[in-house]
Order: sequence, then structure tokens, then C-alpha cells
Amino acid sequence: MSDLEKNAGHRYYRETMFDREQLIGHRRPGIAPAAHTKTLPEAEKHKLTLPEGLDNGLWRALARRRSRRRYRKEPITDAELAALLWAAQGVTAEAGPFLLRTAPSAGALHPLETYVAANRVDGLAPGLYHLDVRGFALELMEEGHIGERLARAAIHQEFVNRAAAVVVFSAVFRRCMAKYGDRAMRYICMDAGHACENLLLAAEDLGLAACPVAAFFDAEMNGIVNADGIEEGVVYLAAVGRPE
Repeated sequence: MSDLEKNAGHRYYRETMFDREQLIGHRRPGIAPAAHTKTLPEAEKHKLTLPEGLDNGLWRALARRRSRRRYRKEPITDAELAALLWAAQGVTAEAGPFLLRTAPSAGALHPLETYVAANRVDGLAPGLYHLDVRGFALELMEEGHIGERLARAAIHQEFVNRAAAVVVFSAVFRRCMAKYGDRAMRYICMDAGHACENLLLAAEDLGLAACPVAAFFDAEMNGIVNADGIEEGVVYLAAVGRPE
């Protein structure tokens, strides 16, 4: 067993994997559901009032954001894809060895790696790409459409195949676990959420449709991006296209 595999956070990652034989962790029989919201009936309440002008820009994107799974066949542009990727992981400054980005990360360690399955992107050949964050460039890993493979790995969610592009976020576990130990997996999941939400809001502002995806067969998805599931593993996806 490697040093990573002894980490409690890494054990959590492994023990909540989905596979075709058994969707481990999908349900826990005997756990009763909780109320959808919490309120304190006896507490004194102060009614909040929003300021004027929250109807455009970021505020409009926040209000309109939904998980959208229906896409037209029209492509998105490479400029739109670039904007989405910059929103998710764009470099905004350098601090010593650290590349500060649009999304926050615990300790500025940024354990995420970003891959793009380009199915229909004007100006970009279909294929699987890796994002070179420092150079802000896409590195070709595999030519051709891989939408069907992604959809199968994503527990046969067909909208993943219909998307113009799918952004895949993986984590290089050691980047975070070397500093934060057993608690690192919490931070990795938060980092993925920060990056994906930035992408979703950018998609909304660009008039695109997007949907986050967390349900997938881990080993199959890792295999698509050549992650070994120990040093690196896929943690989140986002499908993007033109809305119907």
C-alpha cells in the first residue's frame, strides 16, 4: 500500500467509487431523509431586502443558473470554450511558485487538472485535450469523438454524448494531501466545486447550457484521461452545449 493509499481522504475516495458490479456508496439503507431547509421558529427574524440593480451580469447568471441537459447540434466556438476554461482555472496572478487562479484553492495548491472532450467546437478538431494551465493551451491527447465513451462511463447519461464539449476535472491527490493529510479530500472536493461553479456561471453568461456531472464509473472515467486512480483521479465533469 502506498503512502497515499494510507491517507483517510484517499480511502474515502476509493470506498465511494462507482463500478458496474456495485454502485458503492450510492445509497445507505436505514438513513432517514432530512428536512430540505432549517429554520429557528422561536428566533427573532430580520427580513432581508436585496439592493436594486441585481438583474444583469453576475447577478443575472446566478439567478438563471440551472442544470441544463438538452443541447442543440450546433457547435460552440473555440473562443467560448476558452472563456469557460479561463473561468474555471484561468491564471490571474503569480505568487512565488504558485499560480493564483479564478477559482480559490486550499493553500493555493490547485490539485485539479482539466481535460476537454471536444465533440463540436468550431476551430478545434474533435478529440480529447489536456489544459496546460500555465501556457493556457490545449494539448491533444487523442483524436476523434469520444462522447459515446464518456456517456457510457458517466453511467449512460446520454446528454453527455450530445454535449458540444465535456470538461473533466481530475485531482492530483498528492498536491493537497502532502500538506493537509487526512483532511485534504474535503479541500479537493471544495476546489472542484469552486472551479465547476465558475464554469457554469460563465456558460450562463455566454448563453450556453451546462450541467455538472458527479455520477460516473470511476475506473472507466479515469481510464479515458489516463489517470491511475491512485496518484490522480477524476472528481467532476461538466457538459456544455447550445441550449434547445
